Amino acid sequence: MTARSLPVPDGLAGERVDAALARLLGLSRTRAAELAEAGYVVVDGRAVGKSDRLVADAWLEVEIPDEREPDPATPTPVPGMAIRYDDDEVVVVDKPVGVAAHPSPGWTGPTVVGALAAAGYRIATSGAAERQGIVHRLDVGTSGLMVVAKSERAYTVLKRAFKERTVDKVYHSVVQGHPEPTTGTIDAPVGRHPGADYKFAVVASGKPSVTHYEVLEMFPAASLVEVHLETGRTHQIRVHFSALRHPCVGDLTYGADPTLARRTGLTRQWLHAMRLGFDHPATGQRLEIASEYPDDLAHALEVLSSGTGR
Repeated sequence: MTARSLPVPDGLAGERVDAALARLLGLSRTRAAELAEAGYVVVDGRAVGKSDRLVADAWLEVEIPDEREPDPATPTPVPGMAIRYDDDEVVVVDKPVGVAAHPSPGWTGPTVVGALAAAGYRIATSGAAERQGIVHRLDVGTSGLMVVAKSERAYTVLKRAFKERTVDKVYHSVVQGHPEPTTGTIDAPVGRHPGADYKFAVVASGKPSVTHYEVLEMFPAASLVEVHLETGRTHQIRVHFSALRHPCVGDLTYGADPTLARRTGLTRQWLHAMRLGFDHPATGQRLEIASEYPDDLAHALEVLSSGTGR
């Protein structure tokens, strides 16, 4: 157990407990919220919740229980995770929503790495311990295709391919409203949000980020778009369309309409990794793998196309 005790700095006065602890102690916001909900955060002798606001110069006490490092090899079956391609070098999975790519501090849910271990797959040992074999990621709230390296050669070749942007990553998203023009490129740097470290934003200091899109179909309240990523920043599609004032339907973190989300039944952003194309790391043959919309996204699309999602 680690304990911290200090006065609330002036710069954190008025901030939510979870956001303040994340900045002050270098925790994830999820972990900070868990500590508050478990009663480990006390201000002036009183336990506070994650959404309470801090007051300048109040006395802050935080206890942080010791955590075991996540074990990326822990076998954890994931219902609904399909294998779309498999050989000695790579495996391509169709990741369901609610599954992380790999273990990380603060995440206690299922992972692609754990699901593959549970299914008996051996993946590359290259990369950081918690993300061995992982050459790219999808958000927990985004479903669709991911390729995982099974051999050390595949890991090296695929990491280079993603860096050199020779991998085709095609997403479908339903965004609010009707983007104009209907075909375009969003070229805007993405970095940490200046006021909320758990999300990202278009900021001058961010990394170069390029998103190409084409509207495939328009509905009364939203549009189905196809997205090709030139770069692969965290939350890139969500941030770019939010910056255009066309957030992904259901994406409350980035400004989506909660009423529309309720009407479509969505509890996450309408975003799906539809197609993945890359040169096979051993043979050089081009592989093109496709995925279908999962049930929750298909249902939301049906509601929107019928006009009842207005």
